[in-house]
Amino acid sequence: MAAETYAFQAEINQLMSLIINTFYSNKEIFLRELVSNASDALDKIRYQSLTDSSVLASKPELQINIIPDEANKTLTIQDSGIGMTKSDLINNLGTIAKSGTRSFMEAIEAGADISMIGQFGVGFYSAYLVADRVTVVTKHNDDEQYIWESAAGGSFTIVRDESGESIGRGTRITLHLKEEQLEYLEERRIKELIKKHSEFISFPISLWVTKEEEKEVSDDEEEKEEPKDDDAEPKITDVDEDEEKEKKDKKKVKETVHDWEIVNKNKPVWKRKPEEVTEEEYAAFYKSITNDWEEHLSVKHFSVEGQLEFTALLFIPKRAPFDLFESRKKPNNIKLYVRRVFIMDNCEELIPEWLNFVKGIVDSEDLPLNISRESLQQNKILKVIRKNLVKKCIDAFTELAQDKEKYKKFYEAFGKNVKFGIHEDSQNREKLAELIRYSSTKSGEEMTSLADYVDRMSENQKDIYYITGESKKAVENSPFLESLKKKNLEVLYMVEPIDEYAVQQLKDYKGHKLVCVTKENLALPESDEEKAERENQAKSFEKVCKQVKTILGDKVEKVVLGTRIVDSPCVLVTGEFGWSANMERIMKAQALRDSSVPMYMSSKRTLELNPLHPIVKELRNKVDQDENNKSIKDLTFLLFDTALLTSGFSLDDASTFASRIYRMIKAGLSIDDTADASSTDASTGADDDVPALDDDLSAPSNMDELD
Repeated sequence: MAAETYAFQAEINQLMSLIINTFYSNKEIFLRELVSNASDALDKIRYQSLTDSSVLASKPELQINIIPDEANKTLTIQDSGIGMTKSDLINNLGTIAKSGTRSFMEAIEAGADISMIGQFGVGFYSAYLVADRVTVVTKHNDDEQYIWESAAGGSFTIVRDESGESIGRGTRITLHLKEEQLEYLEERRIKELIKKHSEFISFPISLWVTKEEEKEVSDDEEEKEEPKDDDAEPKITDVDEDEEKEKKDKKKVKETVHDWEIVNKNKPVWKRKPEEVTEEEYAAFYKSITNDWEEHLSVKHFSVEGQLEFTALLFIPKRAPFDLFESRKKPNNIKLYVRRVFIMDNCEELIPEWLNFVKGIVDSEDLPLNISRESLQQNKILKVIRKNLVKKCIDAFTELAQDKEKYKKFYEAFGKNVKFGIHEDSQNREKLAELIRYSSTKSGEEMTSLADYVDRMSENQKDIYYITGESKKAVENSPFLESLKKKNLEVLYMVEPIDEYAVQQLKDYKGHKLVCVTKENLALPESDEEKAERENQAKSFEKVCKQVKTILGDKVEKVVLGTRIVDSPCVLVTGEFGWSANMERIMKAQALRDSSVPMYMSSKRTLELNPLHPIVKELRNKVDQDENNKSIKDLTFLLFDTALLTSGFSLDDASTFASRIYRMIKAGLSIDDTADASSTDASTGADDDVPALDDDLSAPSNMDELD
């Protein structure tokens, strides 16, 4: 029978031309599309068989076979699906313009990715990404077996198959690969693509593989051909004929054989009911999709039904990956499937960045397959999926929190992510606040939640107090805690950089304001007597505060008496709405920071003096006696620099501070400072503005009291 030639419809011809001439690098998607089409064809015949079982009589098995042929440079994908009639071939593969074709072309012009091809119903043509000629053999129950063929030259041919080789039912697509695309004939490459894109197709995908097997053969002939050494002396040995014969019979040689191997052995466990899946099955599935050597810490398996239908299986790992917050890392670990066909694993809109450690899959029945980066941002269904995923993740974390040991492991690994979520996710901030844990002045080695903190609050305490710093060791002996410890008020230790950002967003918890003890306007509970005493002290120390402010100039905004210190002479506090000392340290450490930012974000510092400390009392006496005493200036600068260090700031001029300390040491050791004054000035860079210590304060008797 002569072949009939048909011209491609104009738009399809344009599409074919685009595919053939494309420079698109991700050509592997052709296999995903052809396998998905085969799966759809199998679904159709299976649905038909529900009402008429006879449709499966021609070929009962529902399967997909892939046959690479390196000799002929062809790759064949065959299914036992519904097949196509002659009219289907003409209509579906070339002449009738589909709306999908036009939509796809418009999407391409708008900058979309070619991998979207199957999402417009024209995935078959992706075969031409790797093949210069495609042959389709198909058999429908209602028609003869036909052959469709095209080299994409603007036309295709259809002829009835009279070769006598019946495929029973279904479709066999043979791709004649381009010379530069022969990698797709490699067994390893095909398995890799099936695992990536089509592992959870509900029908078995079998690959025609080459194996080497050992076969038992007799080696009589090999023995005869062995070379003999005429010069060698003859050896006489006893031979057991039965044993020798048995030995010969068991000789093994390697033989190349061909066989079918099922590639998609992992079943989509998310399609089963959660109560039907065992922990072992979850663990095996988790390891298969993540390549993690450890089992997961927790799993959340759920389905959403109604106007929107999707199933999700989310895993929380036991360990945080080393590149958890690496900027070049892919945004998340959620694989997006549509009807069990893998679509992408880098969908930024699917889950927020703070949940980038959660691994798993989402399989949507409703999500339209035209998933481009542009359409995803506008897709309302995806926004609903995202909202549900976040909600279920928080539920999973809350359930974990019921198990103290498990939650401790989780929080050690992903506590930063929870705090990041507080900073980023305003809608779920209250729920996430329940999950954060901190060490505190009363928690010991354990960590406490905000809820437990509130339960321990005293009756007259209204606020939640916290301190930020570089480490627990750095803050637990901070002078800022002295008064709070004396009043038995608990203070939370926030010692991670992310805490500074999180607490900026988490202003309060259940009506209790979060207050930083290193910032000004700290209102501690006090009695009427304490308030009256503080007012009296303010009057008596007014002159010394004014003198210290004059000496320090613009280094501080003001000098006041403080109530937060007990054992220390002074501390430096920052403005209520500016950066803390810790935040200033963090910002200075930014490699690409804008040096102009600290000018308006750095808070003005306030020096708080402790009116009950002997040093401050003595300083007041000196100011009252002679406010122009030169030692007052040196002592003031020494106090200020020390307060900088104890309050978490860095010294602006470490060498000048060091010179003051050296002179104190010399005074304590009764060393005459005038003998080597010139060399000291040269080495330390001290200037005339830094006078020598007063004789009264330099006496050896004072230094003897030091520990």
